[in-house]
Amino acid sequence: MSSQRENFPIPASRQIGGLKKELAGENDEDPFGNRPALNPLSILHQPGNGGHVRATLLPAAEIKHHTDVHPHASSFRRKFFPHATRKDWNDWRWQIQNRIRSLEQLEKILTLSAKERLALEMHRANLPVGVTPYFMSLLPPGEVDHPLRRTVIPTVDEFLKMPEESDDPLSEEAHSPLPGLVYRYPDRVLFLALDFCSTYCRYCTRSRLVGHGAIRPSRSRWQKVIDYIAATPTIRDVLISGGDPLTIGDERLEWLLARLRQIPHIDIIRIGTKIPAVLPQRITPQLVRMLRKYHPLWISLHFTHPEECTPEAYQACARLADAGIPLGSQTVLLKNINDQVDTMKRLVHHLLRMRVRPYYLYQCDPISGSSHFRTPVEKGLDIIRGLRGFTSGYAVPTYVIDAPGGGGKIPLTPDYTVGHSGDFLMLRNYENRTFCYPDRSMLNFVDQKMIEEHKCISG
Repeated sequence: MSSQRENFPIPASRQIGGLKKELAGENDEDPFGNRPALNPLSILHQPGNGGHVRATLLPAAEIKHHTDVHPHASSFRRKFFPHATRKDWNDWRWQIQNRIRSLEQLEKILTLSAKERLALEMHRANLPVGVTPYFMSLLPPGEVDHPLRRTVIPTVDEFLKMPEESDDPLSEEAHSPLPGLVYRYPDRVLFLALDFCSTYCRYCTRSRLVGHGAIRPSRSRWQKVIDYIAATPTIRDVLISGGDPLTIGDERLEWLLARLRQIPHIDIIRIGTKIPAVLPQRITPQLVRMLRKYHPLWISLHFTHPEECTPEAYQACARLADAGIPLGSQTVLLKNINDQVDTMKRLVHHLLRMRVRPYYLYQCDPISGSSHFRTPVEKGLDIIRGLRGFTSGYAVPTYVIDAPGGGGKIPLTPDYTVGHSGDFLMLRNYENRTFCYPDRSMLNFVDQKMIEEHKCISG
Protein backbone atom coordinates (compact mmCIF):
# COMPACT_ATOMS: atom_id res chain seq x y z
CA MET A 1 0.00 0.00 0.00
CA SER A 2 2.80 2.41 0.81
CA SER A 3 4.37 1.95 -2.61
CA GLN A 4 1.03 2.68 -4.23
CA ARG A 5 0.85 5.92 -2.30
CA GLU A 6 4.31 6.94 -3.41
CA ASN A 7 3.59 6.17 -7.05
CA PHE A 8 0.12 7.71 -7.13
CA PRO A 9 0.10 10.24 -10.00
CA ILE A 10 -1.39 13.60 -9.15
CA PRO A 11 -4.13 14.32 -11.73
CA ALA A 12 -3.40 17.28 -13.95
CA SER A 13 -6.31 19.18 -12.48
CA ARG A 14 -4.76 18.75 -9.02
CA GLN A 15 -1.35 20.10 -9.97
CA ILE A 16 -0.48 23.78 -10.16
CA GLY A 17 -1.21 23.73 -13.86
CA GLY A 18 -4.70 22.62 -12.90
CA LEU A 19 -5.04 25.71 -10.76
CA LYS A 20 -4.85 27.84 -13.91
CA LYS A 21 -7.60 25.72 -15.46
CA GLU A 22 -9.66 26.10 -12.31
CA LEU A 23 -9.25 29.86 -12.53
CA ALA A 24 -9.39 29.96 -16.31
CA GLY A 25 -9.96 33.50 -17.47
CA GLU A 26 -8.04 36.31 -19.09
CA ASN A 27 -4.47 36.19 -17.85
CA ASP A 28 -4.67 39.49 -16.03
CA GLU A 29 -7.96 38.61 -14.38
CA ASP A 30 -7.27 35.63 -12.14
CA PRO A 31 -8.92 36.08 -8.74
CA PHE A 32 -5.63 36.61 -6.97
CA GLY A 33 -3.61 38.23 -9.73
CA ASN A 34 -0.47 36.94 -11.38
CA ARG A 35 1.75 36.17 -8.42
CA PRO A 36 3.84 33.05 -9.08
CA ALA A 37 1.91 30.13 -7.67
CA LEU A 38 3.72 28.32 -4.90
CA ASN A 39 3.85 24.54 -4.98
CA PRO A 40 1.11 23.54 -2.51
CA LEU A 41 2.50 21.58 0.39
CA SER A 42 5.87 21.14 -1.31
CA ILE A 43 7.27 21.77 2.15
CA LEU A 44 4.57 19.87 4.03
CA HIS A 45 5.78 17.75 6.93
CA GLN A 46 4.07 14.86 8.68
CA PRO A 47 3.62 15.72 12.37
CA GLY A 48 5.50 13.50 14.74
CA ASN A 49 2.58 12.27 16.82
CA GLY A 50 -0.34 13.13 14.57
CA GLY A 51 -2.13 14.62 17.55
CA HIS A 52 -4.79 17.24 17.04
CA VAL A 53 -7.52 18.70 19.19
CA ARG A 54 -10.44 20.52 17.65
CA ALA A 55 -10.58 24.27 18.10
CA THR A 56 -12.03 25.40 21.39
CA LEU A 57 -14.88 27.84 21.02
CA LEU A 58 -14.44 30.84 23.25
CA PRO A 59 -17.24 32.40 25.28
CA ALA A 60 -18.51 35.56 23.66
CA ALA A 61 -17.14 37.72 26.46
CA GLU A 62 -13.62 36.52 25.71
CA ILE A 63 -13.70 36.99 21.96
CA LYS A 64 -12.92 40.69 21.91
CA HIS A 65 -9.88 40.17 24.13
CA HIS A 66 -8.50 37.28 22.12
CA THR A 67 -5.58 37.40 19.72
CA ASP A 68 -7.99 36.52 16.87
CA VAL A 69 -6.30 33.19 16.11
CA HIS A 70 -7.94 29.87 16.89
CA PRO A 71 -5.93 27.76 19.35
CA HIS A 72 -4.38 25.28 16.89
CA ALA A 73 -3.58 27.51 13.91
CA SER A 74 0.01 28.15 14.96
CA SER A 75 0.81 24.52 15.74
CA PHE A 76 -0.74 23.40 12.45
CA ARG A 77 1.34 25.95 10.54
CA ARG A 78 4.57 24.89 12.27
CA LYS A 79 3.91 21.18 11.62
CA PHE A 80 2.81 21.33 8.01
CA PHE A 81 4.19 24.64 6.72
CA PRO A 82 7.36 25.16 8.79
CA HIS A 83 8.80 27.72 6.38
CA ALA A 84 5.64 29.84 6.36
CA THR A 85 5.68 32.87 8.62
CA ARG A 86 2.71 34.20 10.54
CA LYS A 87 2.55 36.94 7.92
CA ASP A 88 2.30 34.28 5.19
CA TRP A 89 -0.46 32.48 7.06
CA ASN A 90 -2.47 35.67 7.42
CA ASP A 91 -2.10 36.51 3.71
CA TRP A 92 -5.24 35.37 1.88
CA ARG A 93 -3.31 34.96 -1.35
CA TRP A 94 -0.87 32.62 0.37
CA GLN A 95 -3.83 30.64 1.70
CA ILE A 96 -5.30 30.21 -1.78
CA GLN A 97 -1.96 29.35 -3.38
CA ASN A 98 -1.32 26.68 -0.74
CA ARG A 99 -4.69 24.96 -0.75
CA ILE A 100 -4.77 21.22 -0.14
CA ARG A 101 -5.97 19.59 -3.35
CA SER A 102 -4.64 16.03 -3.78
CA LEU A 103 -4.57 12.59 -2.16
CA GLU A 104 -0.86 12.92 -1.37
CA GLN A 105 -1.42 16.19 0.43
CA LEU A 106 -4.48 15.02 2.34
CA GLU A 107 -2.93 11.79 3.61
CA LYS A 108 -0.11 13.77 5.21
CA ILE A 109 -2.65 15.63 7.31
CA LEU A 110 -5.61 13.29 7.79
CA THR A 111 -6.05 9.61 8.52
CA LEU A 112 -8.16 8.88 5.47
CA SER A 113 -11.04 6.42 5.59
CA ALA A 114 -11.42 3.78 2.90
CA LYS A 115 -14.34 5.70 1.39
CA GLU A 116 -12.35 8.95 1.29
CA ARG A 117 -9.26 7.32 -0.19
CA LEU A 118 -11.25 5.51 -2.86
CA ALA A 119 -13.02 8.72 -3.85
CA LEU A 120 -9.70 10.53 -4.22
CA GLU A 121 -8.16 7.67 -6.18
CA MET A 122 -11.14 7.31 -8.51
CA HIS A 123 -11.33 11.07 -9.05
CA ARG A 124 -14.80 10.88 -10.59
CA ALA A 125 -16.53 13.68 -8.74
CA ASN A 126 -17.83 16.69 -10.67
CA LEU A 127 -16.43 18.95 -7.99
CA PRO A 128 -12.68 19.45 -7.48
CA VAL A 129 -11.07 19.14 -4.07
CA GLY A 130 -9.76 22.33 -2.54
CA VAL A 131 -9.35 23.31 1.13
CA THR A 132 -7.49 26.30 2.52
CA PRO A 133 -4.76 25.57 5.08
CA TYR A 134 -6.74 27.65 7.55
CA PHE A 135 -9.88 25.53 7.22
CA MET A 136 -7.86 22.32 7.15
CA SER A 137 -6.39 23.29 10.52
CA LEU A 138 -9.92 22.98 11.97
CA LEU A 139 -10.20 19.29 11.03
CA PRO A 140 -9.06 16.71 13.62
CA PRO A 141 -6.98 14.21 11.61
CA GLY A 142 -8.47 11.04 13.08
CA GLU A 143 -12.17 11.95 13.18
CA VAL A 144 -13.67 10.67 9.94
CA ASP A 145 -17.17 11.81 10.89
CA HIS A 146 -16.14 15.26 12.10
CA PRO A 147 -18.84 17.65 10.78
CA LEU A 148 -16.48 20.12 9.09
CA ARG A 149 -14.47 17.32 7.51
CA ARG A 150 -17.56 15.80 5.94
CA THR A 151 -18.36 19.10 4.22
CA VAL A 152 -15.04 19.36 2.33
CA ILE A 153 -13.47 15.88 1.96
CA PRO A 154 -15.05 13.69 -0.75
CA THR A 155 -16.27 10.14 -0.24
CA VAL A 156 -17.52 7.53 -2.69
CA ASP A 157 -21.07 8.45 -1.63
CA GLU A 158 -20.77 11.31 -4.11
CA PHE A 159 -20.70 8.79 -6.95
CA LEU A 160 -24.17 7.45 -6.15
CA LYS A 161 -26.78 9.33 -8.15
CA MET A 162 -30.40 8.81 -7.11
CA PRO A 163 -33.27 8.96 -9.65
CA GLU A 164 -34.59 12.24 -8.23
CA GLU A 165 -31.21 14.01 -8.47
CA SER A 166 -29.80 16.11 -11.29
CA ASP A 167 -26.75 18.24 -12.03
CA ASP A 168 -28.92 21.37 -12.27
CA PRO A 169 -31.92 20.74 -10.02
CA LEU A 170 -32.90 24.42 -9.84
CA SER A 171 -32.90 24.77 -13.65
CA GLU A 172 -30.53 27.71 -13.52
CA GLU A 173 -29.42 27.03 -17.09
CA ALA A 174 -33.00 27.38 -18.31
CA HIS A 175 -33.23 30.81 -16.65
CA SER A 176 -29.90 32.08 -17.95
CA PRO A 177 -30.12 34.69 -20.72
CA LEU A 178 -26.31 35.05 -20.72
CA PRO A 179 -23.44 32.89 -19.47
CA GLY A 180 -23.12 33.51 -15.74
CA LEU A 181 -26.47 35.32 -15.33
CA VAL A 182 -29.56 33.72 -13.80
CA TYR A 183 -32.84 35.67 -14.08
CA ARG A 184 -35.49 33.69 -12.20
CA TYR A 185 -37.31 36.32 -10.11
CA PRO A 186 -39.05 39.45 -11.49
CA ASP A 187 -36.85 42.14 -9.93
CA ARG A 188 -33.49 40.50 -9.18
CA VAL A 189 -30.75 38.54 -10.86
CA LEU A 190 -27.95 36.20 -9.87
CA PHE A 191 -24.61 37.30 -11.31
CA LEU A 192 -22.04 34.49 -11.32
CA ALA A 193 -18.80 36.46 -11.35
CA LEU A 194 -16.55 33.39 -11.54
CA ASP A 195 -16.59 29.68 -10.75
CA PHE A 196 -13.63 29.58 -8.33
CA CYS A 197 -13.88 29.01 -4.57
CA SER A 198 -11.09 28.92 -2.04
CA THR A 199 -12.70 25.84 -0.45
CA TYR A 200 -15.20 23.57 -2.18
CA CYS A 201 -18.25 22.36 -0.25
CA ARG A 202 -19.14 18.81 -1.23
CA TYR A 203 -22.88 19.62 -1.28
CA CYS A 204 -22.51 22.61 -3.61
CA THR A 205 -25.59 23.19 -5.74
CA ARG A 206 -23.35 24.39 -8.59
CA SER A 207 -20.94 21.46 -8.53
CA ARG A 208 -21.57 21.12 -12.26
CA LEU A 209 -19.82 24.46 -12.79
CA VAL A 210 -17.46 25.47 -10.03
CA GLY A 211 -13.77 24.77 -10.29
CA HIS A 212 -13.77 23.92 -13.99
CA GLY A 213 -13.01 27.29 -15.56
CA ALA A 214 -16.42 27.35 -17.25
CA ILE A 215 -17.35 30.81 -15.96
CA ARG A 216 -14.44 33.12 -16.55
CA PRO A 217 -13.82 36.17 -14.38
CA SER A 218 -13.12 38.26 -17.45
CA ARG A 219 -14.10 41.90 -17.81
CA SER A 220 -15.38 41.26 -21.32
CA ARG A 221 -17.91 38.71 -20.05
CA TRP A 222 -18.76 40.87 -17.06
CA GLN A 223 -19.45 43.84 -19.33
CA LYS A 224 -21.99 41.86 -21.35
CA VAL A 225 -23.84 40.98 -18.15
CA ILE A 226 -23.68 44.59 -16.93
CA ASP A 227 -25.04 45.81 -20.29
CA TYR A 228 -27.95 43.35 -20.01
CA ILE A 229 -28.77 44.52 -16.49
CA ALA A 230 -28.54 48.17 -17.53
CA ALA A 231 -30.97 47.52 -20.38
CA THR A 232 -33.50 45.80 -18.09
CA PRO A 233 -35.08 48.41 -15.80
CA THR A 234 -37.19 45.87 -13.91
CA ILE A 235 -34.01 44.61 -12.21
CA ARG A 236 -33.41 46.43 -8.92
CA ASP A 237 -31.33 43.85 -6.99
CA VAL A 238 -28.13 42.11 -8.09
CA LEU A 239 -26.68 39.18 -6.16
CA ILE A 240 -23.02 38.62 -7.06
CA SER A 241 -22.07 35.01 -6.45
CA GLY A 242 -20.20 32.23 -8.18
CA GLY A 243 -17.90 30.58 -7.12
CA ASP A 244 -16.91 33.02 -4.46
CA PRO A 245 -16.65 36.66 -5.58
CA LEU A 246 -14.47 37.62 -2.60
CA THR A 247 -11.63 35.56 -4.10
CA ILE A 248 -11.39 38.36 -6.67
CA GLY A 249 -8.78 41.01 -5.94
CA ASP A 250 -9.87 44.38 -4.53
CA GLU A 251 -9.21 46.39 -7.68
CA ARG A 252 -11.09 44.07 -10.00
CA LEU A 253 -13.97 43.60 -7.57
CA GLU A 254 -14.30 47.37 -7.26
CA TRP A 255 -14.40 47.64 -11.05
CA LEU A 256 -17.45 45.40 -11.01
CA LEU A 257 -19.17 47.08 -8.06
CA ALA A 258 -18.61 50.57 -9.44
CA ARG A 259 -20.21 49.73 -12.77
CA LEU A 260 -23.22 48.09 -11.19
CA ARG A 261 -23.67 51.05 -8.86
CA GLN A 262 -23.73 53.39 -11.88
CA ILE A 263 -26.94 51.75 -13.15
CA PRO A 264 -29.79 54.03 -11.98
CA HIS A 265 -32.41 51.34 -11.38
CA ILE A 266 -30.17 49.14 -9.18
CA ASP A 267 -31.26 49.67 -5.58
CA ILE A 268 -29.11 47.15 -3.77
CA ILE A 269 -26.10 44.97 -4.49
CA ARG A 270 -25.56 41.74 -2.60
CA ILE A 271 -22.49 39.51 -2.39
CA GLY A 272 -22.78 35.79 -1.62
CA THR A 273 -19.67 34.36 0.02
CA LYS A 274 -18.31 31.71 2.40
CA ILE A 275 -15.03 33.57 2.88
CA PRO A 276 -15.46 34.50 6.59
CA ALA A 277 -15.88 30.79 7.38
CA VAL A 278 -13.13 29.29 5.20
CA LEU A 279 -10.73 32.18 4.50
CA PRO A 280 -11.31 34.97 7.04
CA GLN A 281 -7.87 36.41 6.22
CA ARG A 282 -9.47 37.82 3.06
CA ILE A 283 -11.55 40.33 5.03
CA THR A 284 -8.85 42.97 5.24
CA PRO A 285 -9.25 46.61 6.28
CA GLN A 286 -8.47 47.55 2.67
CA LEU A 287 -11.26 45.36 1.32
CA VAL A 288 -13.76 46.72 3.83
CA ARG A 289 -12.87 50.34 3.03
CA MET A 290 -13.53 49.62 -0.61
CA LEU A 291 -16.83 47.78 -0.04
CA ARG A 292 -18.34 50.49 2.14
CA LYS A 293 -18.20 52.93 -0.78
CA TYR A 294 -20.95 51.03 -2.58
CA HIS A 295 -23.81 51.09 -0.08
CA PRO A 296 -26.51 49.90 0.05
CA LEU A 297 -24.43 46.72 -0.04
CA TRP A 298 -25.49 43.50 1.69
CA ILE A 299 -23.49 40.32 2.19
CA SER A 300 -24.98 36.83 2.41
CA LEU A 301 -22.63 34.53 4.30
CA HIS A 302 -22.60 30.74 4.43
CA PHE A 303 -22.01 29.24 7.86
CA THR A 304 -22.79 25.55 8.37
CA HIS A 305 -21.65 24.54 11.84
CA PRO A 306 -20.71 26.26 15.13
CA GLU A 307 -17.10 25.05 14.85
CA GLU A 308 -16.67 27.41 11.89
CA CYS A 309 -17.23 30.32 14.29
CA THR A 310 -13.60 30.79 15.28
CA PRO A 311 -11.96 33.97 16.56
CA GLU A 312 -10.82 34.67 12.98
CA ALA A 313 -14.41 34.38 11.73
CA TYR A 314 -15.57 36.68 14.52
CA GLN A 315 -13.01 39.29 13.50
CA ALA A 316 -13.90 39.03 9.80
CA CYS A 317 -17.60 39.56 10.51
CA ALA A 318 -16.85 42.39 12.93
CA ARG A 319 -14.93 44.25 10.23
CA LEU A 320 -17.80 43.90 7.78
CA ALA A 321 -20.45 44.85 10.33
CA ASP A 322 -18.42 47.85 11.53
CA ALA A 323 -18.45 49.07 7.92
CA GLY A 324 -22.24 49.21 8.05
CA ILE A 325 -22.71 46.14 5.84
CA PRO A 326 -25.80 44.11 6.85
CA LEU A 327 -24.87 40.43 7.18
CA GLY A 328 -27.13 37.41 6.82
CA SER A 329 -26.27 33.72 6.91
CA GLN A 330 -27.67 31.03 4.65
CA THR A 331 -27.21 27.56 6.14
CA VAL A 332 -27.79 24.28 4.34
CA LEU A 333 -29.36 21.55 6.46
CA LEU A 334 -27.02 18.55 6.29
CA LYS A 335 -27.53 15.04 7.61
CA ASN A 336 -25.43 14.19 10.69
CA ILE A 337 -23.65 17.54 10.41
CA ASN A 338 -26.04 20.22 11.65
CA ASP A 339 -29.41 18.45 11.79
CA GLN A 340 -29.80 18.53 15.58
CA VAL A 341 -31.60 21.33 17.41
CA ASP A 342 -28.72 21.83 19.84
CA THR A 343 -26.17 22.13 17.02
CA MET A 344 -28.31 24.63 15.12
CA LYS A 345 -29.01 26.62 18.27
CA ARG A 346 -25.28 26.93 19.01
CA LEU A 347 -24.69 28.05 15.44
CA VAL A 348 -27.38 30.74 15.40
CA HIS A 349 -26.26 32.05 18.78
CA HIS A 350 -22.73 32.41 17.45
CA LEU A 351 -24.07 34.18 14.38
CA LEU A 352 -25.98 36.73 16.43
CA ARG A 353 -22.88 37.42 18.53
CA MET A 354 -21.03 37.99 15.26
CA ARG A 355 -23.81 40.40 14.20
CA VAL A 356 -24.95 38.03 11.47
CA ARG A 357 -28.70 37.44 11.08
CA PRO A 358 -29.61 33.77 10.50
CA TYR A 359 -31.50 34.26 7.25
CA TYR A 360 -32.30 31.00 5.47
CA LEU A 361 -32.09 27.36 6.49
CA TYR A 362 -32.04 25.52 3.17
CA GLN A 363 -33.24 22.01 2.58
CA CYS A 364 -30.30 20.46 0.71
CA ASP A 365 -30.86 20.64 -3.04
CA PRO A 366 -31.18 17.26 -4.85
CA ILE A 367 -27.93 17.66 -6.77
CA SER A 368 -26.27 14.58 -8.19
CA GLY A 369 -24.61 12.52 -5.47
CA SER A 370 -26.15 14.37 -2.52
CA SER A 371 -28.37 11.70 -0.94
CA HIS A 372 -25.92 11.18 1.96
CA PHE A 373 -26.31 14.87 2.85
CA ARG A 374 -30.09 15.24 2.59
CA THR A 375 -32.41 14.92 5.58
CA PRO A 376 -36.18 14.34 5.61
CA VAL A 377 -38.05 17.64 5.44
CA GLU A 378 -39.61 16.88 8.80
CA LYS A 379 -36.15 17.14 10.35
CA GLY A 380 -35.95 20.79 9.26
CA LEU A 381 -39.40 21.48 10.67
CA ASP A 382 -38.33 19.87 13.96
CA ILE A 383 -35.38 22.26 14.13
CA ILE A 384 -37.62 25.29 13.60
CA ARG A 385 -39.94 23.98 16.33
CA GLY A 386 -36.93 23.60 18.59
CA LEU A 387 -35.84 27.19 17.98
CA ARG A 388 -39.11 29.13 17.82
CA GLY A 389 -39.99 30.33 21.30
CA PHE A 390 -36.94 28.71 22.87
CA THR A 391 -34.53 31.40 21.68
CA SER A 392 -34.55 34.92 20.26
CA GLY A 393 -36.77 35.52 17.27
CA TYR A 394 -33.79 37.02 15.43
CA ALA A 395 -32.06 33.65 15.80
CA VAL A 396 -34.74 31.70 13.91
CA PRO A 397 -34.03 31.40 10.17
CA THR A 398 -36.67 30.86 7.51
CA TYR A 399 -36.69 27.21 6.47
CA VAL A 400 -37.03 26.96 2.68
CA ILE A 401 -36.95 24.52 -0.18
CA ASP A 402 -35.57 25.91 -3.41
CA ALA A 403 -38.12 24.21 -5.63
CA PRO A 404 -36.70 21.85 -8.26
CA GLY A 405 -37.29 23.02 -11.79
CA GLY A 406 -36.79 26.70 -11.03
CA GLY A 407 -39.82 27.28 -8.80
CA GLY A 408 -37.89 29.50 -6.41
CA LYS A 409 -37.72 29.45 -2.63
CA ILE A 410 -40.79 28.12 -0.84
CA PRO A 411 -40.94 28.69 2.94
CA LEU A 412 -41.90 25.85 5.25
CA THR A 413 -43.19 26.37 8.79
CA PRO A 414 -44.52 24.08 11.48
CA ASP A 415 -48.32 24.20 11.68
CA TYR A 416 -49.15 26.32 14.71
CA THR A 417 -52.79 26.70 13.64
CA VAL A 418 -55.17 24.11 15.18
CA GLY A 419 -58.36 25.38 13.55
CA HIS A 420 -61.45 27.49 14.25
CA SER A 421 -63.87 27.06 17.11
CA GLY A 422 -66.82 29.35 16.65
CA ASP A 423 -65.47 32.90 16.46
CA PHE A 424 -62.05 31.91 17.75
CA LEU A 425 -58.88 30.77 16.02
CA MET A 426 -57.22 27.97 17.96
CA LEU A 427 -53.42 28.27 18.10
CA ARG A 428 -50.66 26.05 19.46
CA ASN A 429 -47.56 27.70 20.94
CA TYR A 430 -43.98 26.50 21.28
CA GLU A 431 -44.84 24.69 24.55
CA ASN A 432 -47.60 22.77 22.74
CA ARG A 433 -50.25 24.67 24.69
CA THR A 434 -53.45 25.75 22.93
CA PHE A 435 -54.72 29.33 22.96
CA CYS A 436 -57.78 31.08 21.54
CA TYR A 437 -57.59 34.24 19.47
CA PRO A 438 -60.82 36.20 18.68
CA ASP A 439 -61.21 35.96 14.91
CA ARG A 440 -64.84 36.91 14.29
CA SER A 441 -65.40 38.58 10.96
CA MET A 442 -66.39 42.23 11.40
CA LEU A 443 -68.81 41.91 8.51
CA ASN A 444 -70.53 38.93 10.15
CA PHE A 445 -70.63 40.83 13.43
CA VAL A 446 -72.30 43.89 11.80
CA ASP A 447 -74.78 41.69 9.92
CA GLN A 448 -75.69 39.85 13.12
CA LYS A 449 -76.17 43.12 15.01
CA MET A 450 -78.43 44.47 12.25
CA ILE A 451 -80.54 41.31 12.34
CA GLU A 452 -80.87 41.52 16.12
CA GLU A 453 -81.79 45.22 15.97
CA HIS A 454 -84.31 44.55 13.21
CA LYS A 455 -85.91 41.85 15.34
CA CYS A 456 -86.11 44.24 18.27
CA ILE A 457 -87.74 46.97 16.15
CA SER A 458 -90.15 44.52 14.53
CA GLY A 459 -91.10 43.17 17.92
